[in-house]
Amino acid sequence: MSGVAILFPREAMPVDPLAALMGRVVDADQRALAELYSQMNRKIFAFALRHVGDRDLAEGIVVETMFEVWKNAARFSGGSSVSTWILGIARHKALDEVRRRARFVPYDEAAGMEMADECGSAFDGLAAHETRLQLDACIKRLPAEQQECIHLVFYEELSLAEIAQIQGVPENTVKTRLFHARRKLKILLGRSGSNVAQILSL
Repeated sequence: MSGVAILFPREAMPVDPLAALMGRVVDADQRALAELYSQMNRKIFAFALRHVGDRDLAEGIVVETMFEVWKNAARFSGGSSVSTWILGIARHKALDEVRRRARFVPYDEAAGMEMADECGSAFDGLAAHETRLQLDACIKRLPAEQQECIHLVFYEELSLAEIAQIQGVPENTVKTRLFHARRKLKILLGRSGSNVAQILSL
């Protein structure tokens, strides 16, 4: 039923599963923070690793991000999902680290395979080791913003609106970045003889 908007009755509207936890974090509930960490740490780690390409740095960003959530929980307005808001914080932390090193670290292929194993997502169907190597090699040839868009779409399965909030750009900019990223990936994967393009519907 693609393209058909489904309207939920008011009482049946989907609820952000992390909202209740976030409300408790606002009230300085440390157990709630621990639960929120358990729900979000893999997502933050994978997202940070995409930027910094180093596991230790990515783990540090997870800690810094959750500390920021703890300090500034009251600033969460509910205008986005909790996950989107937290990934926005993680993005700022990761970009700060990138700026400190004055360059964007190339995406590490071995780390990318581990990340795909840990996260679980639309990429779960890409089980073959060689296929992942081909895909990661092509992804790292994209500009940083396009790499980020691809990660958020396929690994985190976020909507265009959520990605726009995280990247701080209009939704049309996200669409443009994804369009160019998909087109370049299709060309690169086609040259490598890979069938990943068909799997990802590129």
